[in-house]
Amino acid sequence: MTFQAYIWVMEKQVPMKLAARRAVMGRCPCCGQGKLFRAYLKQVENCSACGECFGAIRADDAAPWLTIIIVGHIFIPLMLVIVAISTIPAWASAILWCGVFTLLSLAILPRAKALFIAILWRTGAPGSNAA
Repeated sequence: MTFQAYIWVMEKQVPMKLAARRAVMGRCPCCGQGKLFRAYLKQVENCSACGECFGAIRADDAAPWLTIIIVGHIFIPLMLVIVAISTIPAWASAILWCGVFTLLSLAILPRAKALFIAILWRTGAPGSNAA
């Protein structure tokens, strides 16, 4: 192995927690500088800062799954407690919570996708191979 190849391999050894944190913030899991998404849920082909390839990573089904788990299992019990102790009419409560859960889902979904992109990238899982 040449020295340049060794440096390239060592540069890719980003700790999982750091890669996940960078991705959740919308940055490249490899360098933390370039953007991970070019649109709401469309990842970039390559990082603009380090050139790392993300175009072949497919994390499409995992992000909605994690979003449903978070919203459904964490925020719905909270909603049920608040509804039980409040005096808001049922129709107003339904409108309010539909809006809250929609906004929460829209906020969590790209972060969940970024997290799975970072995991697939860091582990080199099959979802990170070119199709």
